[in-house]
Amino acid sequence: MPSLHKPPVLADAADLLSSQLRVQIRGLARKLKPHARKLERRFIQELRGLGISPVQRQTLVRITLGAAADLLAGRRPVQGFFEHIAYNGRRLAKLDLRRGAVVDALQSYDRLAAREFRNVYPKEAANLKWASEQLNFCIVLTLNNAFYQVREAETEAFYELFQAELESGGQRQLLERSLATLARFCQADAGRLFLFDREKRSWLALAAPGPVALRPAADSEALLEKLALPRYIRGGGASERLLLDPSWRGLYPSCWSIPLISGAGVAGAMQFGFRKTYTWLPRELQLLTGAAELCLLASEKLRLSEDLAAREEQVRQLASHMVEIEERERRRISRELHDEAGQLLLCLPLQLDMIERSAPDASPELRSGLAGARNLIGRTVVEIRRLLSDLSPAVLEQLGLGAAVRQLVNRFRSLQGIQVQLHLPRLGPLPKRTELVVYRLVQECCSNIARHSSASNVIISLATADGLLRLRVEDDGVGFHVEEAFARRESFGLAGMRERVALVGGRFQVESRPGRGSTISIELPSPAKPESEPAFRRTG
Repeated sequence: MPSLHKPPVLADAADLLSSQLRVQIRGLARKLKPHARKLERRFIQELRGLGISPVQRQTLVRITLGAAADLLAGRRPVQGFFEHIAYNGRRLAKLDLRRGAVVDALQSYDRLAAREFRNVYPKEAANLKWASEQLNFCIVLTLNNAFYQVREAETEAFYELFQAELESGGQRQLLERSLATLARFCQADAGRLFLFDREKRSWLALAAPGPVALRPAADSEALLEKLALPRYIRGGGASERLLLDPSWRGLYPSCWSIPLISGAGVAGAMQFGFRKTYTWLPRELQLLTGAAELCLLASEKLRLSEDLAAREEQVRQLASHMVEIEERERRRISRELHDEAGQLLLCLPLQLDMIERSAPDASPELRSGLAGARNLIGRTVVEIRRLLSDLSPAVLEQLGLGAAVRQLVNRFRSLQGIQVQLHLPRLGPLPKRTELVVYRLVQECCSNIARHSSASNVIISLATADGLLRLRVEDDGVGFHVEEAFARRESFGLAGMRERVALVGGRFQVESRPGRGSTISIELPSPAKPESEPAFRRTG
């Protein structure tokens, strides 16, 4: 992007003047010069009647035919006059005077000059009028150029602020980029941005080349109140006490202070230093105050986004830790069932055999009861082994995800009597955490189908491609209303699956309607298994 204030070539209007016309204009200037002061007084009087401010009147006087007379009556180049017009045109634009009002003012001066020509030079009035019209055309052309450049600079400044908001990686970077943009816009030699921390009662300086010895906190309240409005700070004066960087005192003849206002009051200030005496103009002040408000709002939004992202990361870490605790607890329960309850159940048949042998004359009823007890114990052992497999699947840790999913589906098929199609191509190496998440998702899908769907057919497909692992589970069951299912407080199955998927940065989607079955689609990032990743080990 071009610089906001690169000096443009604004003498284009001079190129429109032929050598003959240049002679005519210099003749016009010589004729007009003796009457320029009288015309200027009349012109200013008319401007007062139009409600134009003194500083605007002074600038308008500098672009009239009378100003041309002063500059062109001698040997000064015509191009220099148009550069003078361009400078004052930009100043008028920054004084927030409408271009139409400037043209109207010039026409008012032309009428005064034409009347003077008719009174003083009646024989030459027509030629002088023609020359003045040609000169005025070039003046208006130059003014149009100047107004356009000012508006273009303002547009570029806001565009850069917008780009800074989009591209900045943090609040500090956003504020520093915004400050640099605004310093270029107002052509400042230095810029500082200060934020006030109300809790710590201290100032933070941004975009400083080195440490800044800021004002003591004891002055904070009074200083904040004084900086709540834009301040022009003259070098060497008492107002230098408002400079938040003490090293600026006596260094810059002019400084500007623009407040940063938030909902809680003054949040800080932007201060600009100039190596020459330079007072702001209305358009500059309007843009700076508006931009300061936008910058602060954008930085607050970015800070809140950063805080939210940090809190979300904390929640993700906590949830991930909870999943790890859950798996650890599953393994602990599995170990307890295996080592304690499982061993006790295996001893019970032996105890029953000993009881039966110790009573050779036992009745048929007793022997039948003992046989029934052995049968119940055997079924209990089978159930405990199923629970052990669900709680801590050894095949997942020993043989990997593909073998574990096949075993899970085979057991589901045999227990539930449901036709299951499993599409499971060869999977590449995956991190153990990803394998565990996918296994639990398939396990939860099978559990939900068994409990709720009344399905006859299920299709389970699992594949990896393009850095994603895709799991899709379809059934032809009774279906349900998805929104209502997630809204129910007891809907832990679907909610738990969605949370597991979110933890690893995946996408979870459920499609279902009553009587139309349901489809669960899951996409998970599938990075290659790190070489240094340790394998899970059974703790029981």
